[in-house]
Amino acid sequence: MTLEELTSKAAAAVTAGGDFSKKVKFDFGDVGKLFIDGAAGNVDNSDSEADATVKVDWEDFQKLAAGQMDPTMAFMQGKLKVLGDMSVAMQLQGLMSKFS
Repeated sequence: MTLEELTSKAAAAVTAGGDFSKKVKFDFGDVGKLFIDGAAGNVDNSDSEADATVKVDWEDFQKLAAGQMDPTMAFMQGKLKVLGDMSVAMQLQGLMSKFS
């Protein structure tokens, strides 16, 4: 999956007034960023201000999205870092299942 494909899948999964109402940014380093504004139902690749930023390598994100890597273990091993509101990151699991 490419970042463009992920952005399209995320845009299809996120709706204004849906279950996820926060702003989160995934930072994939050199690959780019994915910004999700759950309240507005917007998804893009901007570097906008977010409630939480999840820093993760693109390859590790692919494994997380496919269910091949446990998010808790990735966090404990330092493969996934959360900056900002940790509770926002905890809400992502349901949303992430729609990305794969």
